[in-house]
Amino acid sequence: MAFGDLLEMVGGTGRFQILHVTLLCIPVLMMASHNLLQNFVAPVPPHYCKAHKNLSRSQLSQEELLLITVPADQSGKPLKCLRYITPQWHLLDLNATSGLEKQGDAGNSLAVELQGCMDGWSYNMTNESSSIVSGWDLVCDLRSLKQMGQTIYMGGVLVGAVVFGDLSDRYGRRVLLLISYLLMAVSGTCAAFSNSFSLFCLFRFGCGMALSGQSLNGFSLILEWIPTSVRTIFGTTAGYCYTMGQLILAAIAYFIRDWRWLTLAVSLPFYVFFLYSWWFYESSRWLVLNNRSEEAIRNLKSVAKFNGRHNEGEKIDIKMLEESMKKEMSCSQGSYSALDLFRTTTMRKMTVCLSAVWLSTSFAYYGLAMDMQKFGVDIYLMQVIFGAVDIPAKVLITVSMSLIGRRPSQSGALIVAGVTILINLMVPDDQQTARTCLAVLGKGCLAASFNCCFLYAGELFPTVIRQSGMGFVSMMARVGSMVAPMVILTEDHIPWLPALIYGGAPILSGVAAMFLPETLGSSLPDTIQDVQDRGSGRSSKMRLKKAITFQEKSTNHLKPAV
Repeated sequence: MAFGDLLEMVGGTGRFQILHVTLLCIPVLMMASHNLLQNFVAPVPPHYCKAHKNLSRSQLSQEELLLITVPADQSGKPLKCLRYITPQWHLLDLNATSGLEKQGDAGNSLAVELQGCMDGWSYNMTNESSSIVSGWDLVCDLRSLKQMGQTIYMGGVLVGAVVFGDLSDRYGRRVLLLISYLLMAVSGTCAAFSNSFSLFCLFRFGCGMALSGQSLNGFSLILEWIPTSVRTIFGTTAGYCYTMGQLILAAIAYFIRDWRWLTLAVSLPFYVFFLYSWWFYESSRWLVLNNRSEEAIRNLKSVAKFNGRHNEGEKIDIKMLEESMKKEMSCSQGSYSALDLFRTTTMRKMTVCLSAVWLSTSFAYYGLAMDMQKFGVDIYLMQVIFGAVDIPAKVLITVSMSLIGRRPSQSGALIVAGVTILINLMVPDDQQTARTCLAVLGKGCLAASFNCCFLYAGELFPTVIRQSGMGFVSMMARVGSMVAPMVILTEDHIPWLPALIYGGAPILSGVAAMFLPETLGSSLPDTIQDVQDRGSGRSSKMRLKKAITFQEKSTNHLKPAV
């Protein structure tokens, strides 16, 4: 008997598993709100230099002040970062002020000196009541700070992946999940009341760390409490919650235009998540492998009772538990660290390929998702479109993972995404509809790749270092998401370079994914030796029999859904 058989014995997919997964998935609805919050707290409103201070009390209208202080570009629009050193009074002459086009001609024909916005900027806040960009003047010479803010947040996600991934393997999934919820609530609240950009970035860094702890430990608790036959379905459910979270974010941001109240609104629910998460049970797999078998038995019996299988639960004892995990317990003696991810040839190849997959998926995903203003579409509508495309994308990837396998699904999603982004390079800038459609298609493929990433990596890494492995590849994903906003800045020098990089990375990693082993129908590996056996093609008769049984169950389960 393996541990998966014990889970079937205490209820399989009974009431406990359904409630457990539901409560773990609800916080996932708010993850997108923090990941994509920058789109709505830091939109760049139309802006131009303020008039000279000595003109502040003049009787001139706003249009006249703009005319004599700010030059126009070739299209007749006021320049964003330059003004005349001295007011150009002659432009008030009726012959020179017959229109904005003449203003541009007059400004270009006169050899006048220009300067930066010495007295600040004026912002058109028609669509937003506030923004960190207008609040802290993150424009012109300081415009890179906007991208830096998102990079710092993703840096927090990276650090959280390292810290929480290692600590949860040492101290358990449940306690680190509790800490993550509380950290997110407190950091988000403090970010909402920050009085400087530096403090805002500091607390957003904390939110990033908390998000990693939530995603890593929440997903592991889902994965380790459900049987093999429904891993795909339950794992994909968490992905759909993130998709719905993108639509929820668009709705919240549409009605709450003030960035402080918006940040607070997406942070307060985590206080509730923190309170009810005390009910969660620690992973019995982890408890057994950390010599806490008595507690694991109590958890299994409680789950059996909750599922209405009290008699089956009472049959579980130390002898049965140790017998079911005899090999795993003998191999888990001793400490494990991230170095074990590279200890053997099979583990090393698997870790490197997964790292490439996670890095490029996150890199390209956030490169598209965090630059919605460039499409010329209302950002609230664009958020809905970008969120809605994930629904059919994840349906297709779920069916694909269940029917043709994880490896071809992962590789195919990445390659198609990369090709789509590269095709966009050849579409003229004036064809915004075509460019937007291609970007949405590429984003959908990357969302499907993300959905596959979490399930695939969780099935590839063994239990003894699963969190360390998930933490490491998640760290690589955050490296990609940190770099993504900064790549956008290269567009000022080479307009086509960002798209080339965003498209090339997924194609390369899609090729790397072809070297990963297939996990469809396989039991979760508990030890590094299990991974070695799978890599060399060896498997026990019991594992082969279980794989055949899984295929039959999976086929019967999927027929009604499809």
